[in-house]
Amino acid sequence: MDYNLIATATFGLEGITAKELTTLGYENLRTETSKVFFTGDEMDIAIANIHLRTADRILIKMAEFEAKTFEELFQGTKKVEWSKLIPVNGVMHVVGKSIKSTLHSVPDCQSIVKKAIVTSMSETYGIQTFLEDGPVYKIEVAILKDKVTLTIDTTGPGLHKRGYRENSGEAPLKETLAAAMVYLSRWQETYELIDPLCGSGTILIEAAMIMQNIAPGINRKFASEEWPTIPDHIFNQVREGARKAIKTKDIKLIGYDMDTWVLRTAKDNAIKAGVSEYIEFQKRDFEDFSSRKKYAFIITNPPYGERLGERQEVEKLYRMFGNYKDEYPLWEFNIITAYEDFERPFGINSTKNRKLYNGKLRCYYYQYLDNDLIKGQGDTVIQEMIRNS
Repeated sequence: MDYNLIATATFGLEGITAKELTTLGYENLRTETSKVFFTGDEMDIAIANIHLRTADRILIKMAEFEAKTFEELFQGTKKVEWSKLIPVNGVMHVVGKSIKSTLHSVPDCQSIVKKAIVTSMSETYGIQTFLEDGPVYKIEVAILKDKVTLTIDTTGPGLHKRGYRENSGEAPLKETLAAAMVYLSRWQETYELIDPLCGSGTILIEAAMIMQNIAPGINRKFASEEWPTIPDHIFNQVREGARKAIKTKDIKLIGYDMDTWVLRTAKDNAIKAGVSEYIEFQKRDFEDFSSRKKYAFIITNPPYGERLGERQEVEKLYRMFGNYKDEYPLWEFNIITAYEDFERPFGINSTKNRKLYNGKLRCYYYQYLDNDLIKGQGDTVIQEMIRNS
């Protein structure tokens, strides 16, 4: 069965998610803010969930219509053939949101949608009461400027939950954003990659998984795996194909941190992700940073200085980053921060900067590039990914 699918993504990452889908062989994509639209069947649902690194969820779009009254919302929802996807014992969990719309009461909209779905199901199955003790179907009613979009979530827990990170320390970086930072950088496996403030190791782990072509969802389960409309062999077949596609590349990644517990956590996370042999974690103060490498890459998520009294410490840290850029002029620095005036203490204007969100926190990704470093060396990570599709 073919579906209209939506890969949701954090604001600013939808273009990268679209490139991932292009690499996986999908065509005729349409991109909107935080969404990429494509079509596919049950196999494609499995492929997208298991392989996409920067998407948040994979949704099935069930309907789209205009509604300014509860009656219009009820009738539009009731027209959908919900029974084609939801079995008689399916758990129908309705969530919602409404922006700039006549129907602004989200709880009322959720209630109306649930009632309409049950009415539709009753007409199909010939019963009035549903036990709802089977697989879960998370249905969202999203209303924007009176346009209603009804979707069902195939993913379950967000795609950033790879399964390797049980503990993350303070200010965790979402795995999807970490993967996007690697894609947006120009790092290649021939160069050393360093995260001098590595925390739980997320950036380095995502980088290693990208280079080894380890699918991010290979070791986790998804809500749609429990659906009777998707045979068991579908997800198993995609996982088996993903395992066969894993590569072995000679790469070196280094992470520094001063917190022993955090480093131990990073090592454990790398082991669970299957990339521990490629990452070297060291207990080292950033003030003692040194390297003999002429060329290297830094991708990092330093402290933002959000707490009262931290501003001076954070600015000191950023000045140190600027000093290291002077000391290693041929290195490329890629730094994400929510600190509004980052370039001032750093002391150098970035080559590029891009607005991204770490959860709900607005950040900027500052990139300091060196044109001579990559010249003649081939494609960047994401360019190579697209070229080899």
